[in-house]
Amino acid sequence: MTTTAALAGWDVPQLRGAVVTLGVLADRLVPWRGRLDELGRELGAAGSWSGPAGTAAAAALVELSTITSGVGGALDTSLVDLTGLSAAADQAQELAVEALAVAAAGGVGLDGTGRAVGVPAPPHPAMAPDQLADVETARSAAVRAEARAEEAHLAAARAAACARAALQPLRRLGVVAVPVPDRFADLVDRLLPVRPPQVPVAAGPQRAAAWWAGLTAAGQLQAIDGQPGAVGALDGLPAWARDRANRADLAAALQHLPPGSVGHDTARSVQRTLAELVGGGSVAQLLVFDPAAGLVALSVGDLDTAAAVGVLVPGVETTVGDDLAGLVGDARDVAAAAAVAAPGLAVATVAWLGYRTPRWFTSVSEHASRRGGRDLDIALDGLAASRAAGPAPRTTVLAHSYGTVVTGQAARAPGRLAADAVVLLGSPGTGTGTAEGLEAAEVYGASSTADPVAWSGWYGAGPFDTRFGDVPLPTEPTQGHTQYYDRDRPTLAAVGAVVAGPWAPR
Repeated sequence: MTTTAALAGWDVPQLRGAVVTLGVLADRLVPWRGRLDELGRELGAAGSWSGPAGTAAAAALVELSTITSGVGGALDTSLVDLTGLSAAADQAQELAVEALAVAAAGGVGLDGTGRAVGVPAPPHPAMAPDQLADVETARSAAVRAEARAEEAHLAAARAAACARAALQPLRRLGVVAVPVPDRFADLVDRLLPVRPPQVPVAAGPQRAAAWWAGLTAAGQLQAIDGQPGAVGALDGLPAWARDRANRADLAAALQHLPPGSVGHDTARSVQRTLAELVGGGSVAQLLVFDPAAGLVALSVGDLDTAAAVGVLVPGVETTVGDDLAGLVGDARDVAAAAAVAAPGLAVATVAWLGYRTPRWFTSVSEHASRRGGRDLDIALDGLAASRAAGPAPRTTVLAHSYGTVVTGQAARAPGRLAADAVVLLGSPGTGTGTAEGLEAAEVYGASSTADPVAWSGWYGAGPFDTRFGDVPLPTEPTQGHTQYYDRDRPTLAAVGAVVAGPWAPR
């Protein structure tokens, strides 16, 4: 058993410094793992290094990232107990020092168990007053010193329990009390689950993001390869992961769906559009791919690193087969306009066909906008959740025509709309009554006298109403309903400026 004197001699500052150092190390592992993952993805896709050597290097980076993730997770868990160890040790030392000081002041000592020694016998009436006082002082000091010593030993026991608990997460990795693995593969085997991780298909964006962040790099790849459909459809995951999963589903759809079917035609349109984007030097990510329902979302730019994101929400009669290439072209033009407004800014735009657009205004039901609004709200929450660990991008919803009605429904969904700005183009009304109802700090609108939809009021107030509360974007009197993204119209440049940052009329 540790003596009270030994407790008083503990080097608590050194222990505290070691815990702080481990905490700094654990914090540094997080961005380091992020860089490893990014390098591994770039290496796996790089055309400059292909073949067995490139594949082996990419695999080695995955293994190294997996080890980093496992060690970082074990350290994080251990640090909770190590922090408790530091606090308990500090308390034990302070109490032990106080116990020894009280005992010394009373002229008594403490043995190894914390019991007082040299305590005088109880006083008797024959003693002189000064003798009585000395005895009472010594006996009182002995009681107080023993109490402090007992508390010190209890604190030391808590410190020991914390130390034992802190060892457990590290034992599993083989870094404490067992032989350390001499190969990456040995440690990877200890970190990988026996079965591929189960994708939480019913999880919301925040829960999905937390689940993903808790996986090792190898576990993430296992999830993508084992359940690409589930991973690709899960809002809250990084765009690179959904892109990889959805491209696997795209390849499967092209191979297995019968030619002429809706699903096969959707897959072919997506394949052509992806090829055009990549051929033009753009980064493209397939964020949503549901060929049976004809739903697709494609980015122009890297959603995982962009500082500004624009999400284009189209209106009625917009389909993948007929309109995906045009919508992606609009997304590319908006990104280019944003780059002109803010040179050097990392921008990504999304052509979001993530809802079933209705055919005609005359046959539109509330069901289409409610379902589309719900899906848009979840998609925006997913983009935000996937970037929660780092700087949040500025996010702008760019809604056109009936897409503004869908955006109004998204704003009325539970929780606030995960967007910094909303742009309403050719809106027949939003159903929110005012711009404030869209829940974004900035709301802009563009309408034209040559666009009858923009002043129809079919769905209530909108930018055509001066009381709506939006900031008007520039248009031309001859601008028709489908011309807000035209390169030779003033609206496009203003829209790009909004995506890049807050915009004000000059």
